[in-house]
Amino acid sequence: MLDNILKLFDQHFVDSAPAFEKFDEHDLQLATIALLIEMMHIDDTCTADERSATLKAVCEKFSLPEDQANELINEAESHRQQSTDYFQFTRLINKGFTAEQKVKLIENLWTVAFADGVLDLHEEHMVRKISDLLHVPHIDFLKMKHKVNDGR
Repeated sequence: MLDNILKLFDQHFVDSAPAFEKFDEHDLQLATIALLIEMMHIDDTCTADERSATLKAVCEKFSLPEDQANELINEAESHRQQSTDYFQFTRLINKGFTAEQKVKLIENLWTVAFADGVLDLHEEHMVRKISDLLHVPHIDFLKMKHKVNDGR
């Protein structure tokens, strides 16, 4: 009987993804950039400072020259516009990023949020939501917020 229960559980409740999953670097880049772009637009204003902070984060995060970073940003923008939620991006990031890389992404989101000199409630809510979806500890969420804010 126990074998039948385990078999039923395996058939219906266990994730069907293989134990080792390869991650396409390009997809991880697009997911990361889409979240940064969403941060630029979350408060219904997209400033030049926010665009500049996003471009800088993409160039540094992926060691890209500006022209390649801009191409990725344009591609990620279309993915962002087609998305209905953050989960499609955070799911991929959760599987492909280390804990340190996730914290760095939270830092980058704060950098874009603070870039225009005004932290909007929608921006803070978005960073908090992404942080939760990425399983980033609250202490790291706060540390990155203070680090970016103090560094302005």
